[in-house]
Amino acid sequence: MIEIRAIVTDIEGTTSSIHFVKDVLFPYARKRLPAFVETHGDRPEVQHWLHEAAKEAGFIEASRQEVIELLLRWIDEDRKSTALKALQGMIWQEGYEAGDYRAHVYPEVPARLRAWRAQGLKLYVYSSGSVPAQKLFFGYSEAGDLTPLFAGYFDTGTGPKREQASYEAIAEAIGEQPAHLLFLSDIEQELDAARAAGFQTGWLLRDAATLPAASPHPAYRDFDAIAA
Repeated sequence: MIEIRAIVTDIEGTTSSIHFVKDVLFPYARKRLPAFVETHGDRPEVQHWLHEAAKEAGFIEASRQEVIELLLRWIDEDRKSTALKALQGMIWQEGYEAGDYRAHVYPEVPARLRAWRAQGLKLYVYSSGSVPAQKLFFGYSEAGDLTPLFAGYFDTGTGPKREQASYEAIAEAIGEQPAHLLFLSDIEQELDAARAAGFQTGWLLRDAATLPAASPHPAYRDFDAIAA
C-alpha cells in the first residue's frame, strides 16, 4: 500500500451524523433565514451572496423577498449552492455562538483524528458546506474545539464533490501526489471521483447491515477500523 501522507474527510455521515445537519442545522437556518436577510441584508458579505444566489437562479432583477423565497426552496431541495451554504453558515454561526446547539461527532472520531495527527498525517475537510460553516462545525463540536487538528478546508468553491477535477484541485492545493492522499466519505459517487483523480479511498458505512464484498473502495464501519 502506498504511504498515506494526508487525509481528506467528508463531514455528513463520515465524521458526524447526517441527522444533526438535516434535523438541527437545516431547520434552524430555514426558520431564521427571512429575518436574517431582512436585518443583515445591508452587510456587504450578505449582499454579495444574495446577488450570487439571484445570478445562479437566472434572475435579471429580483426583490429581496423573491430571493428569500428562492433560498427557502433551495433549503427544502437540499440544493448544493455555494451562495446558500455561505448564508446558512452565517446563520449557524449565530446559533453556535448563542449555545443553541453543538455539532455532533461520532464517539471515536476525535481520538482517531488526534492519533493521525500524532503520526504526522495532515488532515483536511472537503464538504458541500461552506468553509466558514465547516470551521464552526468543528470549532463548536460536542468534543470541543477540533479545528487545531486540521490543516485546511475545501468546499464547493473548489468544485462539485462528484467530479474528478475537484479532487485534482485539492491535491494540487495540498501539494501532494493524489496517491498519497486518502479521501473518506459515505457517498460512493464522491469516492469514485476521488479514485479517478488518483486518491486512495475509504467508504464509511456506519449503519450498513453488511459491508460490500466487492468494491474498489475499502469499506469501514468507523474511523477506528481505518489503517492509515
